[in-house]
Formats: sequence, C-alpha cells, structure tokens
Amino acid sequence: MMLHLVRLKLRLMANSFRRGPMQVVGLALGILYGVGVAVLGVALLVALRLADAELARVVTVIGGSVVTAGFLLVPLAFGVDDTLDPRRFALYGIPAGRLSLGLAITALVGVPAAALALIALGTLATWSRDPGSFLLALLSVPLIVATCVLAARVSTSVAAFLLATRRARELTAGLGVLVLVLLSPAIIVLAGVDWAEDGGGTGRRIADTLAWTPLGAAWAIPGDAATGRGGTAFLHLLLAAAAIALLLLAWRALVAWMLVTPQREGRIKEYTGLGWFDRLPGSPSGAVAARSATYWLRDPRYRVSLLMIPVTPFLMIVPLAFVGVPIEVLALIPVPVVSLLLGWSLHNDIAYDNTAIWLHVASGTSGRADRLGRLFPAIVVGIPVLVIGSVISAALHGDWSVLGGLLGVGTSLLLAGLGFSSVTSARFPYPVVRPGDSPFSQPQSTGATMAVVQSVSFLASLLLSAPAIAFAGLGLFGPDSWFWWSLAAGVGVGLLALVGGILLGARIFDRRGPELVGAAVRA
Repeated sequence: MMLHLVRLKLRLMANSFRRGPMQVVGLALGILYGVGVAVLGVALLVALRLADAELARVVTVIGGSVVTAGFLLVPLAFGVDDTLDPRRFALYGIPAGRLSLGLAITALVGVPAAALALIALGTLATWSRDPGSFLLALLSVPLIVATCVLAARVSTSVAAFLLATRRARELTAGLGVLVLVLLSPAIIVLAGVDWAEDGGGTGRRIADTLAWTPLGAAWAIPGDAATGRGGTAFLHLLLAAAAIALLLLAWRALVAWMLVTPQREGRIKEYTGLGWFDRLPGSPSGAVAARSATYWLRDPRYRVSLLMIPVTPFLMIVPLAFVGVPIEVLALIPVPVVSLLLGWSLHNDIAYDNTAIWLHVASGTSGRADRLGRLFPAIVVGIPVLVIGSVISAALHGDWSVLGGLLGVGTSLLLAGLGFSSVTSARFPYPVVRPGDSPFSQPQSTGATMAVVQSVSFLASLLLSAPAIAFAGLGLFGPDSWFWWSLAAGVGVGLLALVGGILLGARIFDRRGPELVGAAVRA
C-alpha cells in the first residue's frame, strides 16, 4: 500500500505541470527557490566545518530550530493544500495505523522534504571533526527529517479543521503576517549585537534553551558531542526520540479521527437589520458611507491593510529605541505616521469595489456624494485616533506645548491625504485583489501605474503638510508659539486640500464613470 501511495503522490506532482503556463512557471520558481535555499544551507553547514565547535553548535541549533518551527507553524498560519488528505481515503476501509504510516512516508516526497533532507545531510560535513560526533550526526539526520515532516503533517491536518472556512484562513493568515512583521525588530536587534564581544554568550544561551525543546533537540546532538558534553547529547537524543513518538501518536489519532469526521463547514451568520444603512442618512452620500463602513468592518482586504497601520510605527520605534533614541523623541512618531497612512489608504479605494462600481454609475450617483461617502470611515476612525494619540504622545513627551504641533501635523497629513486620495482613486485606479480572494494573493494584473500612484500620493501628502511639519520643527528647537502656528497651518491646509480634493475628484468621477467601470472589469 505504501508503494501505491508514493506512486500516487508522484503522479499528483507530475500532473501539477499540466496546468496553465503561469501555474507551471510558478511551480518551477517554487522548486528553484527550494533548491536554492537547500544549496545555501548546505554551503553554510560545510563552511561551519572550519569554525569553532561551539560556534558551529550555536548556529546549527538556532538555525535548525527555525527550520523546524517553520514546518510546524506555516501550515497553521497560512494553510496548505493537502493533496493526500486522510479523509479522501475514508471509503477504502484502510486501517488508521497503516494509512497514517503510509501518508507519513509519502510526506517525504516533495520539494520541502527534499530540501530539508539536503540540509540535514549537510550537518554531516559540519560534524565530521571526529568519529563520535560524525556518528551522532548520522543518527540525528533521520531524527531531524522525521521531526519536521511529522510536525508538518500534524499541523496540516489540524489546519484542515481549523482553517476550513475562509474567515478562519484569513484570520490566521493575518495573524501569521503580523507575527512575521513583529519579528523584524527582533532581527534588527540581533543584527546589532556585537557577536565578537558579547554575542557568543547570548547565542549560547539561546541555543541551550532551544536544545531542550523538540525544536532544537535533534539538531543539538552532534554539537553536544563535539563540545565534550556526551551526557547532554544522550539526553537530547532521548528528547528528540520522545518528540517523534508523540508526533506519531498525534498523527495516528488525527488520521483515525479524520476518517470518521466530516469536513467542518462554516456557519452562516444571520444578520438582522441593515447595519450601517439603518444608522446613516438615506441620501446618496449616506448610502456610500454605509457601504464603505461595511467594507471596512467585513472585507478582509481592508482589515489586513488597516491592521498594518498601527504596526508600522512600532516597527519604526523599536530599532530607534534600541540604538538609544530617548522616549521623548519616540513619542512624537506614532501620530504623524498613523495619520499619513490612514489618509493615504484610500488612494485606490474605487478599485476595491470591482464591478460593483457600476451601481454608482448606473444609478446616477453624483461624484460629490461618492467622494464624501468614501471618506466617512476614515474620518470617523482618524479624528479620534488623532486627538487621543496626540494627548498620549504629548504626555509621554513631557511637554504639553507640543500638543499643538502634533494636532497640526496629524490633521494636515490625514486631511491632505484624504483629499489627494479622492482625486487619485477616481483618476488612476489600478488592479487590486478581487473580492472573495485571499487578501495576501497578488492582483490579476499589475503595471507601473501602481508604483507611480502609490509614490505620488504618498509624497503629495507630505508636501502639502510641509508647512505644518516645518512649524512643528521650529517649535521643537525654538519658541513654543510655533506649535500653534503648526496647528493653524495644519488645519487650514488640510481643510483646503480636503475640500479641493473632493471637488476635483467629484468632477473626475462624473466625467469618467464609464471608464471606471471598464477599468474595474479589466482588473
């Protein structure tokens, strides 16, 4: 039976190359990427043969733990299309034990498993320092492969239940991307460590901790022996074997459960009333505002984009704090950054409607009503965030006079960005992810328009806010009265840009209605 399953897996892999040309190109690029990662990993491990044994152990344990964590967490975070899902064999009467073993072996067939095997074999070169460490490295290779492959099988099956609905997949994917983004400051911090001075102790502590977990136990065995810790190597060997045994038991239990459990179906949520359409005026601009607010709350494409807005200041603050920038200065960063991104976020708002934009054109909705309605959620969210954030930032800064500058700069960036976005979204819409698709997928067609529109709209918000920013800068290094000039300039320029953008965007919308529908259909 195992041979049949392996042949089936190979046949499915071969059939993948009989799809459309773009899919074949994508598969080929994926294979090349996997091979490239494996070659780089093996080259690094071969180079570690010449390094100090303690350093080689630290690098292999930390790097190997990251690899194992990737096999475990990626299917949970993003989901994986399991071509040999155990539920597909439910009607064949195969015992759960035999099926689980056969599917575990077929998991060794594939690009990720092949790349993992090459990297694991590369550790033989690293630990070919003496017969003892080499033999333990030879023993750790199957342990490494078994741990990663079984972890991937278990997490893939768990994901098949947890991520059965689109909303669950979008939620976990969003959380996964958020975690990856939040890890970037940690990478920056680690990159800034002086490993020649104090990094060795830090690396050893991290490696020692990971070695006592299932993530790094199998990777640590030969390194322990090479550094003269034979007893620790034996304990890590037992830990790695116990982890594999537990994964095997979990995998068998999951297979037995999946054979008798139907796929989880998403619940259809029942709504009462018309939501925002009940709360906002029954006018054209009110209807557009209600629809925009509904999009912001329910459309995953909007939710993912909005999730990144508060994360961006955090990514800027952590590295700056690490290099010694005082909290009084860091407190001034979040409000302008959030205001800038929130105003800029609507620069391509019409494209998110896709073909639904024809409703606006066919019903004769005026451009002014469309432009005003789309600004509603951004203003409702942006103004409270701006005011509350400015108060908190001023308190952290320790000087309340800076409040005027924060309000002025934030107001200008927000309103000027919304005004300019009212023009660009009507004049230069570019393709985005279609409704119903994953927010992390790529749009169906892209071009230079996307990069140009994004850059110009972003820079325009900064240029229009230059007076408020300049006055706030003078207030930081001069009299406090400049902060209030910043507030006046920010509110004045922001309102003028907002009103001008709405009027110009409305004229463009009224004139280019049919072209907007055509652009949405082509996207």
